[in-house]
Amino acid sequence: MAENDFDLLPLLDYINPAMVDYQTWINVGMALKQEGYTAMDWDNWSQSDTRYKKGECFAKWDTFQGNGLGTVTGATITQLAKENGWQPASSGRDSHELSWDDEIDRDYKVVDKDWIEGQEIHEPINWNPTHEIIKYIETLFEASENVGYVTESWPKTNDETGEIEKWLPTKGAYDRTAGKLIEELSKCNGDIGSVLGDYHEEAGAWIRFNPLDGKGAKNENVTDFRYSLVESDSMPVDKQYAIYKELDLPIAALVYSGNKSLHAIVKVDAGSYEEYRKRVDYLYKVCQKNGIIVDTQNRNPSRLSRFPGFIRNGQKQFLVDTNIGKANWEEWYQWIEDLNDDLPDPEGLADSWDDMPDLAPELIHGVLRQGHKMLIAGPSKAGKSFALIEMSIAIAEGSKWLGWQCEKGRVLYVNLELDRPSALHRFKDVYQAMGLAANNISNIDIWNLRGKTVPMDKLAPKLIRRSIKKNYTAVIIDPIYKVLTGDENSADQMAHFTNQFDKVATELGCSVIYCHHHSKGSQGGKKSMDRASGSGVFARDPDALIDLVELELNDDLIKQRTNKVRCQIFKCAIQERNLDYYQHEITLDDLESASQMSKHFDTALPDILTRKPYLDEIATEVEKVKIATGWRVEGTLREFAKFNPVNMWFSYPVHSVDDTGVLADIQLEDNKPLWQKAKESRKSKEQNLKERNQKLETAYSALFDGSAPVTVQEIREYLDLKSNKSVENYIKEHDGFDVKKGIVFQISANQETEKKENN
Repeated sequence: MAENDFDLLPLLDYINPAMVDYQTWINVGMALKQEGYTAMDWDNWSQSDTRYKKGECFAKWDTFQGNGLGTVTGATITQLAKENGWQPASSGRDSHELSWDDEIDRDYKVVDKDWIEGQEIHEPINWNPTHEIIKYIETLFEASENVGYVTESWPKTNDETGEIEKWLPTKGAYDRTAGKLIEELSKCNGDIGSVLGDYHEEAGAWIRFNPLDGKGAKNENVTDFRYSLVESDSMPVDKQYAIYKELDLPIAALVYSGNKSLHAIVKVDAGSYEEYRKRVDYLYKVCQKNGIIVDTQNRNPSRLSRFPGFIRNGQKQFLVDTNIGKANWEEWYQWIEDLNDDLPDPEGLADSWDDMPDLAPELIHGVLRQGHKMLIAGPSKAGKSFALIEMSIAIAEGSKWLGWQCEKGRVLYVNLELDRPSALHRFKDVYQAMGLAANNISNIDIWNLRGKTVPMDKLAPKLIRRSIKKNYTAVIIDPIYKVLTGDENSADQMAHFTNQFDKVATELGCSVIYCHHHSKGSQGGKKSMDRASGSGVFARDPDALIDLVELELNDDLIKQRTNKVRCQIFKCAIQERNLDYYQHEITLDDLESASQMSKHFDTALPDILTRKPYLDEIATEVEKVKIATGWRVEGTLREFAKFNPVNMWFSYPVHSVDDTGVLADIQLEDNKPLWQKAKESRKSKEQNLKERNQKLETAYSALFDGSAPVTVQEIREYLDLKSNKSVENYIKEHDGFDVKKGIVFQISANQETEKKENN
């Protein structure tokens, strides 16, 4: 590939080899070959697929002569990358678009390979192979450590032409110490073959850069996981050298391979094989991010590297430098992390004292600022989703939500629970129930993801990629249990989870609002911030916590509300139809009595057809009252003063603030005094008997299918009672049932009378 050609390799990051079929995999290889790339490029990309077989790419590569080569071009790779989220730089963004599976994370980028100037390496003028070998061994090994090296090699030939394709190393030697080799090399008078063995100058020689146990040359024979090999043969040597130095890699020895690459022996200083693997993965990731296409087949700690001091096909394998870059792994690792930690530098308070920055504007006045996070917590049936839809509409229209004024803006509602038709209908129903004209529905976007959800750490980059240009003021995620990752009771796992909301808020500059459920058990005695299920991180992470607790409504309160509804509609009807009667016949006391207003209604509107629409309206409104539930909204705010509890009604499909004050006097269950709890818990004997009879009737009805009798044991299991005796007591108290020999049956009216007399 020419230096100024469009680079296809970064596009491969958008194509997961594990997700493509065989033909697509072949097409990618053909496209790379057509555009002048190497088999190694195809092989490196293919290695993340579990179907990967070592050497298969190289074998296939040689067969790409006809078979579509020429018709399959780089456009194939471009199209596949576009289908997975890649966009060309001309699309308007300076930085690359996030791919499907990108995580918002440090990019570890230190250098730009397209702008860095190459640094030439210089072949030694007075080359002394013996001194080079000794210096290399002294740099990498302790005198007592065994060194593995290979001078013997064998040619691999082409089956058809018989020509030598390349030279391959044998297992080599591994049973001599560094001290012994240095001693013998110092006395050999330049005859390195007498110490290390003769070699083929077409092939060169190799060395294993980690010490061995003297029993073999495999990974299990490595005694100290000290070094890793970084090598790339897909870019000019001078650029490799420049990037190695710019990255400040802790290189113990840098060797020219005698061909197309520099072999950097990098200090990783791992204490175990597991740690070695992790550090090498990190090292390779940083190198890849900075333009070095690393040969990932060099991961093994027992890997062979080029041995300086030998000739390879007419070129010297020589030592370029030793001990360059950072002194050790820890120093280099900390340097990379510090460069990429994305953290601001500390600042002095005095610098801003007289010129304070503007606070983020309020999105929900007195509750939430733009760019901050809010959690709505509550039990099931609280209508949390409806509350979030109401909030979406309030922000879109710039209206009030639960009494709080919202600033107008754009909203993304991430729907994880409802199917698409239900979600759309629900928005329309709530709009209409709120009595708002849909003047700004273009401010609301809905992302329907039911059945397509992924964990939040995977969803966050996808969400950001789709939203980066939409200028949303709020992103609402409903509900979070669908994207929850980890154990919700684990503080560290939940901290990682909630950090994803920070990433969304920071990247998009918008508020992130989400809902979560309460823990089990009574919530009345808890503070609002302690009611959400799981780790306390949930409650302490958001800038605003809005909590919903249900209020217990008694019959008197419901009756009071239905009377008020009736009175209000009667009043409006009489005012509309017979204003003169209203002004002369109705007193202030009458306005508070549903029975009195009903009489006035009948008198003032004698025509039954005239009364019917009002009676229908009363029936509708009374039903709404009966099904309505009462709720108390409490909160914990980071940016604003604590607000007084807000009492509201939820009557499908909307919430409305209680402006009557009837809910304000209701105490939460656990806040009631003990005498009141005891009084309310006591039931009359008649009420207990009625409940037991109803349970028995329900159980019998559910179990009796008309073909087989119902047994006492079945009733006991259905009602989850402790003993058969308990079932018999239920039956004894019920006049409509009897039991004989363990069989339960219903009895006739005459039998009921007989049973009463016997009892």
